[in-house]
Amino acid sequence: MLENFNEISVETPVDKIIRQIRNLITSGQLNAGDRLPPERKLALRLGVSRTHVRDAIRKLEFYGILKTLPQSGTVVSGMGITALEGLITDVLKLEKTDFSSLVETRVILETHGAKLAAERRTPEDIIEIKKALVAYEEQVRKGGSAVEEDLMFHLKIAEASKNAVLKSLMLIITPDIVNSFIQYRVCDEQANNKVFKEHDAIFQHIIEGNGEAASKAMENHLRDVVEFGQSMNTD
Repeated sequence: MLENFNEISVETPVDKIIRQIRNLITSGQLNAGDRLPPERKLALRLGVSRTHVRDAIRKLEFYGILKTLPQSGTVVSGMGITALEGLITDVLKLEKTDFSSLVETRVILETHGAKLAAERRTPEDIIEIKKALVAYEEQVRKGGSAVEEDLMFHLKIAEASKNAVLKSLMLIITPDIVNSFIQYRVCDEQANNKVFKEHDAIFQHIIEGNGEAASKAMENHLRDVVEFGQSMNTD
């Protein structure tokens, strides 16, 4: 009898924004070349934060559904309606049903990104990664969750890789993974100290220019996230 029941999925604000944009496109209220309102006005109208609006637009830009033009703002792509609707459906499905694949992709990106960062980092990159590392430590000491600081540390490494595509992919998939992981994980002082030590190990290898060691340290750091992703699939 139990197998006759389906899991109820709770949509995130980003999901809902994406779905509204899809409905406007498929209903003909938004056409190719039409410009979206500014993020601030959209956020006020939808009753959500600008971060949610920005995340939704960023994902739709990545998939080619929206595009940002200089001095014109964000506009609807010139793709056909059928292609756009299919792409948006894929974006929504990806976030709901294939979390372990998102995690797997993150590991591939970040381990290779850490290697490239160690090989390509500049003195300015070292300073920026160090700032992110210190910010994480300070937030943990205050008793905060340090979610944003953790994400910033990883993004600064992606920037140091000098691979813009890698960074863009990170921006698409990592926030959802981090937020889900933090939501279900018990963040005690011991766990936070462990994360800081792992961050510091990655940072030291990047300073030394040791790509292989940086990659291994990143893989070790993400082991808990991988296990979390596997558990999400089995629950």
